[in-house]
Amino acid sequence: MTVGRPRVGVRAADPLIRAGLVALLRGAPQLTVTDAGDGGRPDVLVVAAGGEAGLALLLSRVTREVAAPVVLIADELSPEALLSVVRFRVRAVVPRRSVNAGALVRCVTAVAAGGGVMPPELIGCLLQHVDRLHRDLRDVAPAGTGGLTEREIEILRLIADGLDTDEIAARLSYSARTVKNIMYGVTHRLNLRNRPHAVAYAVRAGLI
Repeated sequence: MTVGRPRVGVRAADPLIRAGLVALLRGAPQLTVTDAGDGGRPDVLVVAAGGEAGLALLLSRVTREVAAPVVLIADELSPEALLSVVRFRVRAVVPRRSVNAGALVRCVTAVAAGGGVMPPELIGCLLQHVDRLHRDLRDVAPAGTGGLTEREIEILRLIADGLDTDEIAARLSYSARTVKNIMYGVTHRLNLRNRPHAVAYAVRAGLI
């Protein structure tokens, strides 16, 4: 967290873009813009990039030069790209189309204070990505579960309760095809004949 007026550095491959960003930031009395050669260590680094291609390489280079949290200006980023760049201390993302003095100053001051800023649509995509990762983790069978994952046990429990494929899919917010594929995986992997045999297996194992 920065105390006082934050010092801001700017990096961009295009010198015209860098000059424009410096001009925007120098118009903010609450910030101090540092030049690359003045020896001042910035508290926040503003990095202007294009798309995802070469983004990690660019961030790796500039953050080796300056150990400061980053406000990234970029075109559309996927959640996967965002997850890959946060390791380079990216704390805020400003879509290129949304760059203006107010948005840029808000992001820089928020990051200098220890916070972060992300576009709402990117946060939504990121949360969906994290949810998918969480679901994938459920597919790893921990010890003591008879070789069944948490998701597989949950589906077997619902089958034992008398629900059919469509009802299970609706209950768990899956597609019917996903439920069928999961059950095929269970019976094939454990050499079980059918769904009743799979339910009996889970009952004998004390899982449902």
